[in-house]
Amino acid sequence: MNRTVACFCFAIATIVFPHFSFAQEAQSNSKDWARWRGPTGNAIASADQKPPTSWSATESVIWKSKVPGTGHASPIIFADKIFLATAELKSQSQSVVCFDRQSGSQLWQTEVNNGEFPKKIYPKNTHASSTVATDGNHVFAVFNHHGAVDLTKLGFDGEIVWKKKVGNYDPFYKFGFGASPIIHNGKIIVTTESKVDSGIYAFDLKTGSQIWKIDRNGVSSYSTPVVAKVSGKEQLLISGGSKVKSYDPKTGAQNWETPTDWKVSCGTMVWDENMVFISGGYPAQQTLALNASDGKLVWENNVKSYEQSLLAVNGYIYAHSDSGVLYCWRAADGQEMWKNRFGSRKNPVSVSPVLANGNIYFTAENGETVVVKLDPKEFKEVARNKLGDKAFATPAFCDNQIYTRVGDSSTGSDHQWLYCLGKK
Repeated sequence: MNRTVACFCFAIATIVFPHFSFAQEAQSNSKDWARWRGPTGNAIASADQKPPTSWSATESVIWKSKVPGTGHASPIIFADKIFLATAELKSQSQSVVCFDRQSGSQLWQTEVNNGEFPKKIYPKNTHASSTVATDGNHVFAVFNHHGAVDLTKLGFDGEIVWKKKVGNYDPFYKFGFGASPIIHNGKIIVTTESKVDSGIYAFDLKTGSQIWKIDRNGVSSYSTPVVAKVSGKEQLLISGGSKVKSYDPKTGAQNWETPTDWKVSCGTMVWDENMVFISGGYPAQQTLALNASDGKLVWENNVKSYEQSLLAVNGYIYAHSDSGVLYCWRAADGQEMWKNRFGSRKNPVSVSPVLANGNIYFTAENGETVVVKLDPKEFKEVARNKLGDKAFATPAFCDNQIYTRVGDSSTGSDHQWLYCLGKK
């Protein structure tokens, strides 16, 4: 195992940063982005955040740090630390890396696997595309290797607490793996949807023992599930295998299911008070709005946002389609409020949009970001920025700053960088 010693061990961190605790799940605050798609899984930064809207390779850059290896995993943040999953192709190793949030310096790198990557994955995918999650005390990482998916629990000092095999993994389509783990009420929830051991698993955060499993036989999905309180109750929502499904996150029991035109999806579902929304996929194009109480179809269209998730805010749905067009629809009936071309099909998208301080941040794979005012009445561009030339990871927004992972091949070799953007 290759690991640099952390600057501060977890015991010291609990003294220096009082909101750390030894409780099973520490309370996240507005300065934390502890999971895929942020504090509540809906890609909306807390109301007190005022991140920059303009930047470049030199403008608004507080620091820039080289990321070892490659990956599409998004950064997560808790207190003074940034955590990131990454992979080294040459050595076929997969690691979790920790950076200091103030300086960007690398604190440690812990290798959790070495050898036997999948022989074939989608050319745009990586062997570290799953975003890690933290409960405020530990970091949980999911990787695919040796024909299986495993879950690793690490301390904030980089030490491995436990590691377990979730299940064998042989996807119907050789896209690789990408679903991220989520934490909910003392459980870590992981998906392994493929030809074998296909399911959604819930494990105890402390011990790693299995609490429940949802069988998902015949399902092909690369989506990260989400737990949302909608229609008056908490629901575990996920799409894939030609269906959208809702489960009880306490027991894994199914609430409802709804058929879809597409077989495969990648985006995470979004929601408002009484409805849920998802777009797919492969091979058909379809965006759906469903009643969250019974899953019945409310409206649909033929727009495709395949890898990237949607954004649901204040009764409206915002989307960055695969065709390079930005959309705003009324959530109640699907009425198109506006659309505007951002890029072309030659400039695809994988990054999911994020809302912060009344602005939506849309990013294309070429590293270009357009910042759009949150306004369902008309399209209002605030700024347009470029950083690097490869963007697949969704940025994190904390403490009035943006943390983003981008690739840059301008030097002749493909390097990945972690940027902190904000006021100097």
